[in-house]
Amino acid sequence: MASTNFRPQYISFDCYGTLINFQLDATTRHLLSGRLAEEQWPAFKAMFRGYRYDQVCGDYYAYEQVLEDAFNRVCRRWGLEPTEGAGARFGDAVRGWGAHDDVPRPLEIMGRNYPLVILSNADHSFLDISVPRLGATFHAVYSAEQAGAYKPRYQAFEFMLDSLAASPEDFLHVSSHTRYDLMPAHDLGFTNTVYFDRGYDPHSPGYNYTTVRSLDELNGQLGL
Repeated sequence: MASTNFRPQYISFDCYGTLINFQLDATTRHLLSGRLAEEQWPAFKAMFRGYRYDQVCGDYYAYEQVLEDAFNRVCRRWGLEPTEGAGARFGDAVRGWGAHDDVPRPLEIMGRNYPLVILSNADHSFLDISVPRLGATFHAVYSAEQAGAYKPRYQAFEFMLDSLAASPEDFLHVSSHTRYDLMPAHDLGFTNTVYFDRGYDPHSPGYNYTTVRSLDELNGQLGL
C-alpha cells in the first residue's frame, strides 16, 4: 500500500481464486479422461489457463461459453475432439465451489470496518451462489455480465468506479491474479493494490503492489 496510514473508502476484491477456492482441475481432468497422457497434463493445464485469459479479452459473452470455447480451442491444439456440453460441466463445478478456508473469519472482520466490494469475471448467477459462502457482508457485487466486459479490460474497472461514483485512489484492490487485476488496475491509477499470493501468477514487482499471504496479514496492515 502507498502508505501505512491509508484508509480506503472501499476494499475491492477479485472473487474466484482470491476468495473462492478455484478448483477447475478436477473437471478438466474428467473431461479429458483417457485422452491425454499424465505427463502431458501440466502443459495442457497451462495452455488452458492462457486461452481462458485470451478468451475474455474481447467482447463480453456468457462465462460458461467462455470456459467451453477456451477448453475446446486447447483441445484442437492438442488434436483432440471438442467436448459437447463442456461449458455446462464447468459451470456446474464453479457453482459448487466454496470459500478458501482462510477467508471467512478475517473477511468478516474486514467487512465490519470497511465497505467491501467484489469485481468478478463471472456472471451474476454464479456470484449469487458463491458470495453468500464468503461469510461477510458486501457493499456491492459487480459481475462481468453487468459491466459488459471481463477483466483485464478497463471497462470492467470503469463500471465499478462509475457505479460507486468513486476514483481509483478511493480503493484498496485485492487479487490473487496479476494479469487480470493488478496490471490493469495499476494502469488505471489504482495506487493501493494488494497481491494475495496463492501461487497462481509470477510476481511482477514493477506494478507496485503489496504482497500478502493471508487476509489476517492484510488486516494487520490495516490495523484490524
